[in-house]
Amino acid sequence: MPWDTNDYPSSLKNLDTPIRKKAIDIANAMLDDGYDEDRAIPIATEQAKEWYDNASEKEVNQVKQMSDQDLKSRDDQDNQSDPRPELLEKGEHVVAHEDGWAVQTEQAKKPSDVFEKKQDAIDRAKEIAQNKGTKVIIHKKDGSIQEQTSYDS
Repeated sequence: MPWDTNDYPSSLKNLDTPIRKKAIDIANAMLDDGYDEDRAIPIATEQAKEWYDNASEKEVNQVKQMSDQDLKSRDDQDNQSDPRPELLEKGEHVVAHEDGWAVQTEQAKKPSDVFEKKQDAIDRAKEIAQNKGTKVIIHKKDGSIQEQTSYDS
C-alpha cells in the first residue's frame, strides 16, 4: 500500500513538507523494490533530508507540487503487485537513458531514478548500493562497462 500526504508513517509528521513528500516518494519506491517498512522508513527519511540539503530550489518546488496521485502512481505504473525482495541482493547499474542517465537494479523491470547528468545517477546508485551492501556498475553510452565498485558488507 503506497503512502501519500494523508496516510504516511507517523515518524515523518514533523518533517518539513518537501522533505516529507520526498521521504514518502523514496519509501514508496523502496517498498516496491521489496524493502520492509521498518527498513524503508529510516533510509527514506535520511535520504530525503540529504536530498533537501543538496536540492536546487527548482527541485524542491517540484516535490512540493507533487500530488498524492504522483506519490502513489509508482504502483500504478509498475503493475507489479508482488514485491521483489530478490532485487535487494542485486547491484545497481548506471545506464544511458532517453532522458539522460538511469539508475536501475540488475533484473529490475524499470529504472528507480533517471537524471540529466551522469554524475547524479552515479551518486544515487552508489548511495543505494551502500545501503544494500551490493555493487555499482557504471556503463558508457555504448553499454560497455566503464567502472565497477563493490560495497559488500
